[in-house]
Amino acid sequence: MPIKLLALDIDGTLLTTRGELTPRNQAAIYKARSRGVQIVLLTGRRFGSAYLLMRELRLDVPLISHNGALTKDLETLETHYLYALSIETARELIRNARDFGVDLVCSVDEHRGLGKMIIEGISEKNLSLQRYIEKYRDSVIEVADLITHLQHSPIQVMFSGRCSPIDQFALKLEDLMGDRVRLFKTRYPGYDLTILDAVNQQASKGDSLARIANEQGIAREHVMAIGDNHNDLTMLQFAGHGVVMANAEDELKTMGFLSTSSNEEDGVAEAIERYILK
Repeated sequence: MPIKLLALDIDGTLLTTRGELTPRNQAAIYKARSRGVQIVLLTGRRFGSAYLLMRELRLDVPLISHNGALTKDLETLETHYLYALSIETARELIRNARDFGVDLVCSVDEHRGLGKMIIEGISEKNLSLQRYIEKYRDSVIEVADLITHLQHSPIQVMFSGRCSPIDQFALKLEDLMGDRVRLFKTRYPGYDLTILDAVNQQASKGDSLARIANEQGIAREHVMAIGDNHNDLTMLQFAGHGVVMANAEDELKTMGFLSTSSNEEDGVAEAIERYILK
């Protein structure tokens, strides 16, 4: 059954660990598009970060950011879809993070802008998050009290830290927050780093992919999705053809999805060549 819509994760999937788009991956994407296949990127990245990356890589495809919580026009920066957290839910997430001693970043949308990150400060031990904040310092607002400062519904609250503490914190949030939020985890065991995103219960990569397919009149049997981490699971499950990278989390490899090579071995291109261009 021919593929008409291809959904790609960015980090750990489309890009190498050095953040590079290889010539083979780029060529495969362009060739698939030339055959009428629609391409969409779905990422856990915040919009501003993903937008700048796409401009750098000269990728001209639709972009869904914040794990499905935000869709913006790449030309006008106008917001098309936003599934925001309620202010009270966000404040409760912040209180729990304080109690647990977890670093957090609160992301907010801007009308026709790239968005802002609001922080109270980052612990000295969290070097990964410190480097990230410094890289995007122009987009960061640092406040004394995030709960008091927060007056508008944010896109998401992101937590970051070592794998084991964040895994424990995720279990706590699942118990305390119930179905008021959706939690998406991106784990990098090799770096002992986990990113945990809390978003509106209506947001997910899978729901966004389903919406796009429905708008284009494409049945899920004609959809392929490629990913490598836990936050990709909903779109892999929606797609008629879910493909996991060789570098994917072990749990995803046991779920019966198709497989391809790693992000260091042009796994996206291999999947496109095998399942779309053959």
